[in-house]
Amino acid sequence: MALHVRGRGLPTGEPVEWWIDRGALSAEPVSGAETVFDGGWVLPGLVDAHCHVGLGDHGPLDNLDDCIAQAEVERDVGALLLRDAGSPIDTRSLADRDDLPEIIRAGRHLARPKRYQRDFAIELEDESALPAAVAEQARFGDGWVKLVGDWIDREVGDLAPLWSDEVLKAAIDAAHDNGARVTAHVFSEDALPGLIKAGIDCIEHGTGLTDDTIDLMVEHGTALVPTLINIANFPGIADAAAKYPTYARHMRDLHEKCYPRIAAAREAGVPIYAGTDAGSMVAHGRIADEIEALTRIGMSATEALGAACWSAREWLGRPAMEHGAPADLVCYSEDPRRGAAVLNHPDVVILRGRVFA
Repeated sequence: MALHVRGRGLPTGEPVEWWIDRGALSAEPVSGAETVFDGGWVLPGLVDAHCHVGLGDHGPLDNLDDCIAQAEVERDVGALLLRDAGSPIDTRSLADRDDLPEIIRAGRHLARPKRYQRDFAIELEDESALPAAVAEQARFGDGWVKLVGDWIDREVGDLAPLWSDEVLKAAIDAAHDNGARVTAHVFSEDALPGLIKAGIDCIEHGTGLTDDTIDLMVEHGTALVPTLINIANFPGIADAAAKYPTYARHMRDLHEKCYPRIAAAREAGVPIYAGTDAGSMVAHGRIADEIEALTRIGMSATEALGAACWSAREWLGRPAMEHGAPADLVCYSEDPRRGAAVLNHPDVVILRGRVFA
């Protein structure tokens, strides 16, 4: 059955009206369409640009049913496009389901032995193998590859980079040659210059940004997904690392400086998008909390919502609301810019033309 929605859109606030026919948006009226939403706010489906479908509280999930349950939680809060920034579970089969969000997969994390969380990553004994591993993950994923840029080095008792600058340049070139973009997990300061100068497309977390690396990101057009609600876990991580006091102090310092540093990056012009890091330490379905957190780095409510909606869709190469686009919409009776209390409870979610209450 054809559907019809009417309301106001963002960022302009102007009236919008769409018909939905065979799972696609139509700007032209469709005869006999049933009106399923009228009089509120109609937006493209929300985006969680750092989301791990396949990771749970205790590490990798055991089966696809649990992955499906995670994706359903995201769908029900209106997050209909997920950039899965690294997962040990092969979720390709979920793309065949019309009731789950689209997942843009980055394949497996790439790390060095014992330099990331156990069982999450492909661990390379020899860093010279990184370019070939990146090319393989580029072919396996959906246009993204995920590196672990830094992690605790137990020999030095602190965060430290995993890769040399030369290897990073070859690896990122390999991804680009295979039609993929590259992002990296980075907490501290030291790994950032080499990654940015090598041409990386995005930085995850970015708590160690300095004025110099912010300038480098602007120069190279590097995006940032700060995962602010996950950074709130840093004090607890530090408390659990008492045997590495330098590392613990560093994590607390990164936590304390996070909001001013991310705010400085935004002010300088670094593109920033919303990602929750849902999976191991953050529950799924919290994109509204991340949007609200972005307002605390100086974003307006409209800008923060765009970082998880129309702006993020453009960055990821997915359509927003346009004729012929997939009918992925989220509708609110109240203004969604009012915050998480509204965003967490959409009135209607429409995914590929199918209505979810």
